[in-house]
Amino acid sequence: MSFFKNLKEIYRKVSEVENTIYSGKQDYLEIYERNLQLEREIEERTRELNIANKRMLTLQHIWDMMNASRPLQSVLETIVNSIQGELGYLHCNIIKKCEEISDNEEKIYLTVLAQSNDVSIKRVNKLINGPIQTRKLNYSEKSIYANTAKSKQIEITTDIGGTLKSVLPEVADGIIKEVVDGSPSKAIINIPLFIRNNHYGWFNVFSSRKELTAGETDFLSIFAQQIEMTITIADLFEEVKAQAVTDGLTGLYNRRYFEEYLKKEVTRALRQKQSFSIIGLDLDHLKEINDKRGHAYGDLAIKTVANVLKKNARSIDTAARMGGEEFNVILPGIDSKGAMIAAERIRKALEDEKIDTIGHITASIGVATFLEHSDNIEDILELTDQAMYQSKRNGRNRVTLAKPISETSWQEIAINTFMDILNKHNIHIGEDVSENLKTKLQAPQNETQKDALYTVADMLTQTYNPLHHNGTIKSKVLLAVSLAKRFDLPKDEIDKLRIAILLYDIGNLLIPQELLQKTTPLTEEERNKIKEHPIIAAREILQPISAVQDIIPIIEHHHENWDGSGYPAKIAREEIPMTSQIILIVDAYYALIEPRTYRAELTPKQAIEIIKQDAGKKWNSALVQEFVTLIDIDG
Repeated sequence: MSFFKNLKEIYRKVSEVENTIYSGKQDYLEIYERNLQLEREIEERTRELNIANKRMLTLQHIWDMMNASRPLQSVLETIVNSIQGELGYLHCNIIKKCEEISDNEEKIYLTVLAQSNDVSIKRVNKLINGPIQTRKLNYSEKSIYANTAKSKQIEITTDIGGTLKSVLPEVADGIIKEVVDGSPSKAIINIPLFIRNNHYGWFNVFSSRKELTAGETDFLSIFAQQIEMTITIADLFEEVKAQAVTDGLTGLYNRRYFEEYLKKEVTRALRQKQSFSIIGLDLDHLKEINDKRGHAYGDLAIKTVANVLKKNARSIDTAARMGGEEFNVILPGIDSKGAMIAAERIRKALEDEKIDTIGHITASIGVATFLEHSDNIEDILELTDQAMYQSKRNGRNRVTLAKPISETSWQEIAINTFMDILNKHNIHIGEDVSENLKTKLQAPQNETQKDALYTVADMLTQTYNPLHHNGTIKSKVLLAVSLAKRFDLPKDEIDKLRIAILLYDIGNLLIPQELLQKTTPLTEEERNKIKEHPIIAAREILQPISAVQDIIPIIEHHHENWDGSGYPAKIAREEIPMTSQIILIVDAYYALIEPRTYRAELTPKQAIEIIKQDAGKKWNSALVQEFVTLIDIDG
């Protein structure tokens, strides 16, 4: 009996153990299954994190490029290649919506702005016989492109063939089918791009999957926003850049751009030994239009000239507004004969234009050719100006071809005059300074004759005025010449003016330096001594030099005032040579904007206000008006 009892007890205990083992097994199975599930979740989260990390790195990469001032095309190409390569899409591109006028109708077409460089696109280009990026693509109002533009939402289509056909209707259906059948792409994701609230184009992603995940949609939306920002920044940069090199009134290039471009054209012409021409144009009677009709009509006349230049210039020509009513056009590869034909075409086109209220306008035009008239670009610009003003003096509304530089140019007269003065030792400068100046005049090396003259004149001025800035003499000459042209002074008078500006203050070299640099108020005797410098320059220094006898009257009278209160002859109004009047106002302006031992320099605006106050007294009111306008333009 006890045996069976013990057997039952053993069986009970075995059952308990079996139950315990079974229960533990269930627990182990549950743990194992939970671990497997956790591993799968970890793997999925890791994959998602890797994707998110790639997306973040791609976005960071775009942001870095946006701040690197790289060209827009380069940035966009890097963007599409980044998302295609790093995120596993088969192909990506950015398509721009473009508009053109054809047969007086506005037509929309599409162009591929940037695309990823991959096997897929190479295959497509081969099948359609040429790069898709170079084609004008068709725009259909029934396409996915039109739909996303209207909805402003991301759309996905599996109709790859239909989408391609909508932009390439000229491609045979068989070719479209071959493109689709041989491609692993299952869908096209189309994301619209908007720049400053205006529809710009689309960002397209070719995917191997037929659906979009929520995370993918969010990412592509953010990615598209980065593309929009990139394009916006690039557009703003181009706007700022354009504003820096274009004239606000006409939309033509400004003087700054013209001068920079001209340097490059000179380099190209010398390297290729190929001439180019410059057309200089000056609108006739602008002052009369402004006075009779008002400045609004004057601006309209100026814009009309610009429009005529735009219509009649080749794509490789460069037209610029140089200031006021003056324009220049560079004609690469054109000799003087071709330039005269082009200039006459412009003249005739302008004459044929009719403007409301004003009527017809005309222009005086000059032409000069680099390597034909001179191999010095400064001479070419000067010759163009001379020819242009020759047209004006000969009756306006005509074209004049420049003449080659004369053998006895004003530069040579000025150089010979300086050499004569330095050789005779009749000015108070050291022997070493004198020899240095003569060396510069005899062997300009990399300088032109004009630059050598400006350098020598600056150095001489600095011997009695240490505060004088290098480059001031050149600025004075350029400003004075521009002012002289406003009053239609002939070439020989302008050349005399150039020489006079180089020499008019040379009499100061015979005045004691301590007197010129005195910081306390001058006595009456000292003031009279300084007033003698025009006479000193004219009679003691320049009188013995035969080549500058016609320059002496200009220098003698460059301190005469319009109302007769000047010195030394106290002549007034039209008795004062116009060239002397110009020197007086230019000299006064630069004296005001340069520092003196007894005061700081004034701003250009302050200097202009002081000059305006003496209009009709110290100088001719008409001269002041033109001078102020010229400073405003150049400033």
